[in-house]
Amino acid sequence: MWITSSLNTARTPTVVALGNFDGVHRGHQRVLAPILQESCRDQQDPLAPGSVATSLEHQPSPPSELQGGDRSSDDQQAQGDRPLRTVVTFFPHPREFFAGERRLLLTPLDEKVRELAKLGIEQLVLLPFDQGLAQLTPQEFVQRILVDGLGARHISVGEDFCFGRDRSGTTADLRAIAATFGVQVTVVPLYADGGDRISSSAIRDALGLGNIARANHLLGRPYALTGTVVQGQQLGRTLGFPTANLETPPQKLLPRQGVYAVWVDLDGTLHPGVMNLGHRPTVNGLQQTLEVHLLDWSGDLYHRRLSVFLRHFLRPEQKFDSLDALKDQIQADCQMAHHLLTAPG
Repeated sequence: MWITSSLNTARTPTVVALGNFDGVHRGHQRVLAPILQESCRDQQDPLAPGSVATSLEHQPSPPSELQGGDRSSDDQQAQGDRPLRTVVTFFPHPREFFAGERRLLLTPLDEKVRELAKLGIEQLVLLPFDQGLAQLTPQEFVQRILVDGLGARHISVGEDFCFGRDRSGTTADLRAIAATFGVQVTVVPLYADGGDRISSSAIRDALGLGNIARANHLLGRPYALTGTVVQGQQLGRTLGFPTANLETPPQKLLPRQGVYAVWVDLDGTLHPGVMNLGHRPTVNGLQQTLEVHLLDWSGDLYHRRLSVFLRHFLRPEQKFDSLDALKDQIQADCQMAHHLLTAPG
């Protein structure tokens, strides 16, 4: 995947899906579908879907320049005339820009890149959301960003998509403006499941309640926490249940505090495990920690990178009267996790 935050280095022409795509959930995937149906790139191309040639050109503070410019003739020749399947999103999130508050994400940038690449997206354009972009009229946004900057031939959006100054542009406006440039627009109806709209907000709510089954269903995959194992207090080792303290990106949304049955990806192999997220009140913990115990596995995990996939919420965090009582409960948690994760069906 080619990743850029400057229109000067974006590869053109394109077919574009527009939106924030935090979570890359089942609803987002329907918005991506129209551009994914475009003709496939030669699999020998280093930018082809599934290739390992991913260039994260700017991270994570994109420049403010949004004007289109001359691109390398070599790049253009390599690109050819086949439009690149492209996602255009915003950095920071518009709500974060206007409210001035940090917004926790279901999929920080590295996760979003991985999920989009799995689906076959070939280019990610991170538009720097600043005052200049916020003040563009709907007409200016379409012409300067999508047509002149990205050479868009087909645009896909959800039916609630708004754009331009004060969010004044609607999907009807997008269709009308794009039509003047001969650009096709697909407006995807909102996707509901059981009468409820599939949205990033609904997934956030489910995670906050510990309703992992619901969150995973809306996502279309298990919710993942990825990070590096760091030094902890090693209390779990003294109890007979050594844990890995996982440090996740600060912008990653964490679920409800408590104990979870999880699958842990270690070097491409999945291991059943138990995760505790909380302050460890039994030992008077002061800071929230994320600890993972791998069942039926032992070894040194320090500085290793792990991905933890949430499958079941076992119980809320609680304070026990003694370390022995805590140890008994951890044993019970491990037995329950093993049963839930390995039982047939």
